Amino acid sequence: MTISPSEASAAETLLSFETSAETIQRNSQWMAGGVNSNFRLNIAPTPLVFEKGVGPYLYDVDGNRLIDYYLGMGPMILGHNPAALTEAVTAQIANGILFAGQTAIEAEAARRVCELVPSAERLRFGSSGSEVDQAAIRVARAATGRTKIIKFEGHYHGWFDNILWSTAPGLNAAGPYEAPVPVAGSKGQPASEADDLVVLPWNDLDLLEARLRQGDIAGVIMEPAMCNQGAIHPAPGYLEGVRAACSAAGTVLIFDEVITGFRVAPGGAQSLFGVTPDISTFGKAIANGFPVAAIVGRADLIDLFSTGGVVHGGTYNAQPIAMAATAATLGSLTPALYAGIAEHGNTLMAGMREIFAREGVPAVVEGFPQIFHIALGLDRPATHYRDLTQMNRVAYIALTTALLKRGVRALERGAWFLSSEHDAAVIAETLDAFERAVKQIKADGAI
Repeated sequence: MTISPSEASAAETLLSFETSAETIQRNSQWMAGGVNSNFRLNIAPTPLVFEKGVGPYLYDVDGNRLIDYYLGMGPMILGHNPAALTEAVTAQIANGILFAGQTAIEAEAARRVCELVPSAERLRFGSSGSEVDQAAIRVARAATGRTKIIKFEGHYHGWFDNILWSTAPGLNAAGPYEAPVPVAGSKGQPASEADDLVVLPWNDLDLLEARLRQGDIAGVIMEPAMCNQGAIHPAPGYLEGVRAACSAAGTVLIFDEVITGFRVAPGGAQSLFGVTPDISTFGKAIANGFPVAAIVGRADLIDLFSTGGVVHGGTYNAQPIAMAATAATLGSLTPALYAGIAEHGNTLMAGMREIFAREGVPAVVEGFPQIFHIALGLDRPATHYRDLTQMNRVAYIALTTALLKRGVRALERGAWFLSSEHDAAVIAETLDAFERAVKQIKADGAI
């Protein structure tokens, strides 16, 4: 007897998340929406509440074990609760928490970053990607005496008023491709915050070169590979062309490697692509889940914090426990670790492509084995943000919901993060759930 996909799904034991839903509702009396970041709101079927994480797994308040591809939205490159990290952090706690002074462990962490990252002649630590991106913009303006900053559609550089523009704009508001209109990402942003911001399409070197020739741009900030929206590689020669154009214009080139840094390669995307910016920002995978970020770059630029009158502060900058986590994380990033993630990530991507093809579902699976993206409804890889607007986002949320009920947690925006703990058995289990989920949404008419 042949069983239809919908009948097969009905025969499965699917996970329930009722306790999470009830907990979120109860906690909403104290926390807006029951969460502490807008990026955790409105997740289907509900934002989840967790009790612990181990290796590639999360365990929620409903007793579910989930294979985790959120990985904290990127940081957990070593997986959840790695022994080397917990040992280093526990040892530091015994010595103290916060001194408002310097420690040996922060110097150790700084040395490791500078040895790994091509652009890191000097650095300062911070606590979040949003914060160090602000520091990078300030340095670029101080160094050049100019005020205008170029950013690109679909690139995210934090949630502050002066940069949260055109991260995911609707095309009805975004203006023409050649001259995008800055679109605010939040209510409450004054229009004046975009006065010194120029928005361009990414991966179009001619448009960037033309704008830089006007001679008034302090800095160009970009993700060297577009991973906040999609997982898009730079076009051949694009980063090299940007580097040359910024040098010719006296403009500071800033790579936002908060996602790509220490994830796609030990030295970030800049080492992978062989293009060195003036300034780079890092976060997420730098400390495997601890609140650490860094601004790194040319010594003459970063030294403006100490000798050039540029202010950079923060009570929790280089907090010793977080620095212990940073040093332990960076010390764990061996060639064998990256090779393992690459092997398993490539297996997962290839398996997904095979399933989509077998089921006749149009989709593009592209990116890096450590962080890739699924775009349902596309028939070729995207090259810039506007290509991604053609994705079938509703169908993709149906897919992630179907996966969650089968024990696999994936971001609704399409990104998949892998850790060193996602081994062959985990990948096989994921692909089994993935095939069943794709068959379900197809049978349900979601795609």
